[in-house]
Formats: sequence, structure tokens, C-alpha cells
Amino acid sequence: MEISNHALPTPKILLLFAHPDPLESVANKEMIEAVSSFSNVTIHDLYGAYPDFIIDVPHERNLLLTHDVIVFQHPLQMYSCPALLKEWIDVVLGKGFAHAGGTALLGKKCRFVITTGAPAQAYSESGYNKYSMTEILQPFELTAALCQMEWVEPLILHWARRVSSDEREMHIQGYLNWLSNPLKEVL
Repeated sequence: MEISNHALPTPKILLLFAHPDPLESVANKEMIEAVSSFSNVTIHDLYGAYPDFIIDVPHERNLLLTHDVIVFQHPLQMYSCPALLKEWIDVVLGKGFAHAGGTALLGKKCRFVITTGAPAQAYSESGYNKYSMTEILQPFELTAALCQMEWVEPLILHWARRVSSDEREMHIQGYLNWLSNPLKEVL
């Protein structure tokens, strides 16, 4: 049996960035700046593209079709995603395209990269938010399953504005390491 020395092609990554006030961001802004050097990553700023919330569905679907990995990067707002990202999910991942007979996203990896304004312990049964991040993010995991995408455990930076710059840098480095090889199994 002959073994090929050819490397697998670099996966194309679509990073859907949804931050309603990116200029006020600390961690998300630093993550986007760090990721911008990756030639295989398309950074798509949803609030920059759709300030009026009128989404070009054919364009968005084409972006999804031409990428292998879909990353949803956003701050946690009211235990969910920012409003424009929710609208995007509702209209772009529609019946016949991504589910209910549509298989456009079948097998694509899906990962949420989220920042929070509270410490990790706040997201527990004994914390003031009463629920874990796993529980809070279940609607996104269910959406990925509905669209037949492979759910990758979310990457979460808690207390994004209050962590030290060293902690934030370690988080960013972990993000970049994963983006360098997003098809490997995440431990």
C-alpha cells in the first residue's frame, strides 16, 4: 500500500462576527485582529454588512457553501447571541437549505467563540445565572444538529473585560491554534 505525502487542503473558515458595538470591545477586537492574518479565514462582520438588519440571504448562503468550517464569534447578550446574529440564523439557515430537506451544511464543523461579562462561576447552578454555559448554549447546539453540522465545544472567555492581558492573550493563542487546524479533534 502506497502512502501519499500530500497534505490535506487547508480548510476554508467562515468567521461570522456579530458584535453590535465592536469599537467598545476589548477581547473580541483583539481576537479579530489576531485572526485577520489567516489567509484561509473569511471574517464576515455581520453588523458592518447589515446595519439595517436586511440580510442578503443568497449571498450568505453562498458564503456558507464555499467554506468548510463555520465559526460564530460574539459576546453573550441576555443569555443568547446579539439580535442580528439571531436574525441571520433564522433567515439564512432556512428550511430546504440547511434543514427540513436541505443538506447544505451537512458535515461542516460549527464552533461558537463567545465572550461573557461575568466570571465562569456565575454560570453554574450555584452561580447568579443559575445555569451552566452548556445549558445556556443548547439552542445553538440544537441548531447545529438540525443543520447536520458537527458541533465543536464552544470556546468561551469569561469576564472578557476584566481578565488580565496575559489571560486574554492565552485565550487568543488557543483560538489561533485551533484555527490553524480546525479539523482535528478538540480535547
